[in-house]
Amino acid sequence: MEKLWAPWRMAYIEIEAPAGCIFCDKPAQDRDEENLILYRGSEACVFLNLFPYNNGHLMVVPYQHIASLSELSGSERLEMMDLSARCTEWLKTAFHPDGFNVGINLGRVAGAGIADHLHIHVVPRWNGDTNFMPVLGDAKVLPDSLQNTLRKLRAVVDDQ
Repeated sequence: MEKLWAPWRMAYIEIEAPAGCIFCDKPAQDRDEENLILYRGSEACVFLNLFPYNNGHLMVVPYQHIASLSELSGSERLEMMDLSARCTEWLKTAFHPDGFNVGINLGRVAGAGIADHLHIHVVPRWNGDTNFMPVLGDAKVLPDSLQNTLRKLRAVVDDQ
């Protein structure tokens, strides 16, 4: 049997939930590069996902700590949708994906890893990016590092 090394997977499995909320705590810090914060809006920000489904997997996160869509103000809803659309444009420019998955997991049973703080996933997709690796190998091949992905996207964001 061939073995593949995917160290990020074990880190995700073994990670202890930090005290507090990362979506509240990280934007409060002045360490955007380290915290993988790509962009800050007035009511929401954009993070790179620490454990991405694909390279460039982004999350649009409101600053307000809420768990449901109905708790968002009208202006928060507008900014989050605007940022989601901008994310697709930034990703198109930086990585030329063939499509996107954009979605929200509401509640742990729906797949939310952080169920107490609403966020929108923006996942770039390429023809053929789904293959046997995740199914048979329980591993996802990501062709670039998170820091390099952040630098590429930040250059696009700064250029606009």
